[in-house]
Amino acid sequence: MSQTFKKYERLCHKKVIESLFDRGNPLNKSFAVYPIRVIYQKTEKEQLAPKVLFSVSKRSFKKAVDRNLLKRRLREAYRLHKSLVSNPQLNIVFLYTPRVETSYQEIEKAMVSILQRIQ
Repeated sequence: MSQTFKKYERLCHKKVIESLFDRGNPLNKSFAVYPIRVIYQKTEKEQLAPKVLFSVSKRSFKKAVDRNLLKRRLREAYRLHKSLVSNPQLNIVFLYTPRVETSYQEIEKAMVSILQRIQ
């Protein structure tokens, strides 16, 4: 599997995102590995790769520069280790939860354990 992050791997559809954040949806599964919380669901649609979304709270990080830095770190950790997920029929949301900035090494370690657990 190539180590790129293409457009078709991004979660963009508003209805799908809303269904992932719907707490009453029985298809959603979630867990947390510090500093990331994960929400995912299996889909019926045929996809080339899992679709993912990265989110950092505006309440925790007021400056867009800080939010973008953390999202870049999340995306990079996912991009390097996405081959751990073998099921392409997944929609995944990665939420950065702490109110302080963490290092890339911590994020990468958490991402590896998350992707192994999802698989």
